[in-house]
Amino acid sequence: MMNYRFHLIRILDLFLSIFIIAILLPLLLLTYILLHLTYGSPLFFQERVGKNLKKFTLIKFRTMLIGTNNRPTHLVDHSRITPIGKIIRKAKIDEIPQFFNVIKGEMSIVGPRPCLLTQKELIEERKKLNIHKVTPGITGLAQIKGIDMSNPKLLAEVESRMIKSFTIKKYFYYFFQTLFG
Repeated sequence: MMNYRFHLIRILDLFLSIFIIAILLPLLLLTYILLHLTYGSPLFFQERVGKNLKKFTLIKFRTMLIGTNNRPTHLVDHSRITPIGKIIRKAKIDEIPQFFNVIKGEMSIVGPRPCLLTQKELIEERKKLNIHKVTPGITGLAQIKGIDMSNPKLLAEVESRMIKSFTIKKYFYYFFQTLFG
Protein backbone atom coordinates (compact mmCIF):
# COMPACT_ATOMS: atom_id res chain seq x y z
CA MET A 1 0.00 0.00 0.00
CA MET A 2 2.80 2.43 0.93
CA ASN A 3 4.55 1.75 -2.37
CA TYR A 4 1.36 2.52 -4.32
CA ARG A 5 0.94 5.81 -2.46
CA PHE A 6 4.59 6.74 -3.09
CA HIS A 7 4.18 6.19 -6.85
CA LEU A 8 0.93 8.13 -6.93
CA ILE A 9 2.55 11.07 -5.13
CA ARG A 10 5.51 10.95 -7.54
CA ILE A 11 3.10 11.06 -10.51
CA LEU A 12 1.22 13.99 -8.92
CA ASP A 13 4.53 15.77 -8.25
CA LEU A 14 5.63 15.37 -11.86
CA PHE A 15 2.29 16.35 -13.37
CA LEU A 16 1.75 19.39 -11.13
CA SER A 17 5.37 20.56 -11.47
CA ILE A 18 5.34 20.41 -15.25
CA PHE A 19 1.91 22.08 -15.32
CA ILE A 20 2.98 24.87 -12.94
CA ILE A 21 6.21 25.54 -14.83
CA ALA A 22 4.34 25.62 -18.15
CA ILE A 23 1.65 27.97 -16.85
CA LEU A 24 4.12 30.24 -15.08
CA LEU A 25 6.78 30.24 -17.79
CA PRO A 26 6.16 33.90 -18.76
CA LEU A 27 6.47 34.92 -15.08
CA LEU A 28 9.61 32.77 -14.69
CA LEU A 29 11.23 34.37 -17.73
CA LEU A 30 10.24 37.91 -16.67
CA THR A 31 11.60 37.34 -13.14
CA TYR A 32 14.80 35.80 -14.50
CA ILE A 33 15.39 38.73 -16.86
CA LEU A 34 14.55 41.34 -14.21
CA LEU A 35 16.92 39.78 -11.67
CA HIS A 36 19.63 39.32 -14.29
CA LEU A 37 19.43 42.96 -15.38
CA THR A 38 19.27 44.25 -11.80
CA TYR A 39 21.72 42.01 -9.95
CA GLY A 40 23.48 39.99 -12.66
CA SER A 41 22.73 36.68 -10.95
CA PRO A 42 19.06 35.67 -11.03
CA LEU A 43 19.30 32.19 -9.54
CA PHE A 44 20.49 31.05 -6.15
CA PHE A 45 21.88 27.54 -5.65
CA GLN A 46 22.29 26.08 -2.19
CA GLU A 47 23.34 22.66 -0.90
CA ARG A 48 20.56 21.06 1.14
CA VAL A 49 19.92 17.78 2.92
CA GLY A 50 17.63 15.45 0.99
CA LYS A 51 16.12 12.02 1.49
CA ASN A 52 18.37 9.65 3.43
CA LEU A 53 20.69 12.61 4.21
CA LYS A 54 21.83 12.78 0.57
CA LYS A 55 23.00 16.24 -0.53
CA PHE A 56 21.32 18.02 -3.41
CA THR A 57 21.37 21.53 -4.86
CA LEU A 58 18.21 23.55 -4.24
CA ILE A 59 17.29 26.13 -6.90
CA LYS A 60 15.57 29.42 -6.04
CA PHE A 61 15.33 32.91 -7.44
CA ARG A 62 17.82 35.24 -5.76
CA THR A 63 16.17 37.50 -3.19
CA MET A 64 19.23 38.56 -1.20
CA LEU A 65 22.31 40.53 -2.08
CA ILE A 66 25.14 38.55 -3.66
CA GLY A 67 27.64 37.60 -0.98
CA THR A 68 25.07 37.04 1.78
CA ASN A 69 26.26 34.34 4.15
CA ASN A 70 25.00 30.83 3.48
CA ARG A 71 22.80 30.61 6.57
CA PRO A 72 19.18 29.78 7.35
CA THR A 73 16.85 32.66 6.45
CA HIS A 74 15.83 33.24 10.08
CA LEU A 75 19.50 33.93 10.92
CA VAL A 76 20.22 36.31 8.03
CA ASP A 77 20.06 40.09 8.48
CA HIS A 78 16.84 41.06 6.69
CA SER A 79 18.50 44.20 5.35
CA ARG A 80 20.26 41.78 2.96
CA ILE A 81 16.93 41.14 1.20
CA THR A 82 16.75 43.25 -1.96
CA PRO A 83 13.74 45.48 -2.74
CA ILE A 84 12.82 43.19 -5.63
CA GLY A 85 13.49 40.20 -3.37
CA LYS A 86 10.87 41.41 -0.88
CA ILE A 87 8.24 41.41 -3.63
CA ILE A 88 9.36 38.07 -5.01
CA ARG A 89 9.24 36.49 -1.53
CA LYS A 90 5.84 37.94 -0.67
CA ALA A 91 4.41 36.56 -3.93
CA LYS A 92 6.28 33.24 -3.36
CA ILE A 93 7.87 33.57 -6.81
CA ASP A 94 11.30 32.71 -5.37
CA GLU A 95 10.06 29.16 -4.69
CA ILE A 96 8.98 28.38 -8.28
CA PRO A 97 12.39 27.11 -9.52
CA GLN A 98 12.18 24.36 -6.87
CA PHE A 99 9.68 22.62 -9.14
CA PHE A 100 12.73 21.69 -11.23
CA ASN A 101 14.08 19.95 -8.10
CA VAL A 102 10.75 18.11 -7.89
CA ILE A 103 10.98 17.01 -11.53
CA LYS A 104 14.51 15.72 -10.88
CA GLY A 105 13.15 13.65 -7.96
CA GLU A 106 15.20 15.49 -5.31
CA MET A 107 12.08 16.99 -3.74
CA SER A 108 8.34 16.49 -3.55
CA ILE A 109 5.79 19.28 -3.62
CA VAL A 110 4.73 18.32 -0.07
CA GLY A 111 7.17 17.20 2.60
CA PRO A 112 9.51 18.54 5.27
CA ARG A 113 11.53 21.55 4.07
CA PRO A 114 15.10 20.56 3.25
CA CYS A 115 17.59 22.06 5.67
CA LEU A 116 21.13 23.26 5.22
CA LEU A 117 24.02 20.86 5.84
CA THR A 118 25.11 23.11 8.72
CA GLN A 119 21.83 22.76 10.64
CA LYS A 120 23.15 19.86 12.73
CA GLU A 121 20.61 20.19 15.55
CA LEU A 122 17.68 19.98 13.11
CA ILE A 123 19.27 17.04 11.30
CA GLU A 124 19.64 15.19 14.62
CA GLU A 125 16.03 15.92 15.67
CA ARG A 126 14.82 14.66 12.29
CA LYS A 127 16.95 11.50 12.58
CA LYS A 128 15.32 10.69 15.94
CA LEU A 129 11.92 10.71 14.22
CA ASN A 130 13.06 9.14 10.90
CA ILE A 131 12.12 12.27 8.96
CA HIS A 132 15.36 11.96 7.00
CA LYS A 133 13.82 8.90 5.27
CA VAL A 134 11.21 11.10 3.57
CA THR A 135 11.65 13.14 0.41
CA PRO A 136 11.81 16.83 1.37
CA GLY A 137 9.18 19.18 -0.01
CA ILE A 138 8.46 22.71 -1.10
CA THR A 139 5.68 22.98 1.47
CA GLY A 140 4.09 21.12 4.33
CA LEU A 141 2.29 21.41 7.62
CA ALA A 142 5.10 23.39 9.28
CA GLN A 143 5.04 26.05 6.54
CA ILE A 144 1.27 26.40 6.80
CA LYS A 145 1.54 26.79 10.59
CA GLY A 146 4.39 29.32 10.20
CA ILE A 147 6.96 27.15 11.99
CA ASP A 148 10.46 27.82 10.69
CA MET A 149 13.78 26.11 11.34
CA SER A 150 14.59 28.25 14.39
CA ASN A 151 12.99 25.66 16.70
CA PRO A 152 14.38 22.29 15.49
CA LYS A 153 12.57 20.11 18.05
CA LEU A 154 9.13 21.66 17.41
CA LEU A 155 9.70 21.60 13.64
CA ALA A 156 10.66 17.91 13.68
CA GLU A 157 7.64 17.02 15.85
CA VAL A 158 5.24 18.81 13.48
CA GLU A 159 6.88 17.20 10.45
CA SER A 160 6.63 13.77 12.08
CA ARG A 161 2.92 14.34 12.76
CA MET A 162 2.45 15.35 9.10
CA ILE A 163 4.26 12.25 7.83
CA LYS A 164 2.38 9.82 10.09
CA SER A 165 -1.04 11.14 9.05
CA PHE A 166 -0.19 11.82 5.40
CA THR A 167 -2.83 11.09 2.75
CA ILE A 168 -3.45 12.17 -0.83
CA LYS A 169 -6.22 14.43 0.48
CA LYS A 170 -3.72 16.14 2.82
CA TYR A 171 -1.23 16.46 -0.07
CA PHE A 172 -3.76 18.64 -1.89
CA TYR A 173 -4.77 20.43 1.32
CA TYR A 174 -1.15 21.49 2.04
CA PHE A 175 -0.62 22.41 -1.61
CA PHE A 176 -3.70 24.63 -1.84
CA GLN A 177 -3.19 26.13 1.64
CA THR A 178 0.26 27.21 0.48
CA LEU A 179 -1.07 28.71 -2.75
CA PHE A 180 -4.10 30.48 -1.34
CA GLY A 181 -3.76 30.42 2.47
